[in-house]
Amino acid sequence: MDNKTLIDSFITHIAAERRYSPLTARNYEHDLRRFVEWGVASCGEEFDLCKVESADISSWVMSLSDSGSMKSSSINRAVATLRSFYRYLRRRDIIQHNVFVSVQSLRTARRLPSFVPEGDMVEVVDTVLERLRSVEWRDRRDALIVLMLYACGLRLAELCGIDRSDFEKDYSSLRVKGKGDKMRIIPLVRRVSFEVKRFLSQNSCDNACIIDENALFLSKRGDRISRSDVQRSVARLLRECGVQGKCSPHILRHTFATHLLNDGADLREIQELMGHSSLSATQVYTHNNIAQLQRIYATAHPRSSGELSDEL
Repeated sequence: MDNKTLIDSFITHIAAERRYSPLTARNYEHDLRRFVEWGVASCGEEFDLCKVESADISSWVMSLSDSGSMKSSSINRAVATLRSFYRYLRRRDIIQHNVFVSVQSLRTARRLPSFVPEGDMVEVVDTVLERLRSVEWRDRRDALIVLMLYACGLRLAELCGIDRSDFEKDYSSLRVKGKGDKMRIIPLVRRVSFEVKRFLSQNSCDNACIIDENALFLSKRGDRISRSDVQRSVARLLRECGVQGKCSPHILRHTFATHLLNDGADLREIQELMGHSSLSATQVYTHNNIAQLQRIYATAHPRSSGELSDEL
């Protein structure tokens, strides 16, 4: 099979069988095509994905690193794409050797997730609750979007995918389809449950939805809201509340996890609520917790200026 056929087959596999999101599948395809472009430029038109060796991938990684056009984390993501691709080829007996036997990822500094401090989030929630009473449909929609992201720790795609039928009849919980189509149940606090019911009731009265459209959040055209619409709405509302730094749906997901941990929630419980496949993905929030304790110590402890450590 030629390179294009191999890539198309792999993308179909991860989209149809592995149930990867369209965005992830698109990123994988982009990484693979970029690797082929590099191979053709380096080796000529005869470059064959089935004949790639570890040294070729190492050379590619070095070229990406030397160019300075990509961060180490982005390069590692591209390497992970190739690793999955060649694992797929081996499982289908298209190749027999392990191309990645001596390939290592680049070292990256682990970034702590950004989040909105609890004091700032109080103002955001107050604004959200006020706008949920607005006469403007879009104000109510955007306010509920922010409330749901913060109260439920949802991913952007998960929020866009919420259907009205995903709620229990009493709106006490929400069924969420996460990565890989994994389902999880998120309990809703009474205030969120009340606001969702009120929002849907108002939309029906205002004819703000299409009869056949089951989505919770709609665009101004009456169809399911897009990712870009959510991103713009969240950024606009958070900035109006004075939130500094990056203002995105994912920041609210980080804020959800960080605030739960700071208030004593168990890591396993947070893992389940967020839909993390492994605990290690959730454990990053413990670093934020430790960093917060260090800041509190530095500002509040009477001997934090250095004398205590000297005496010890």
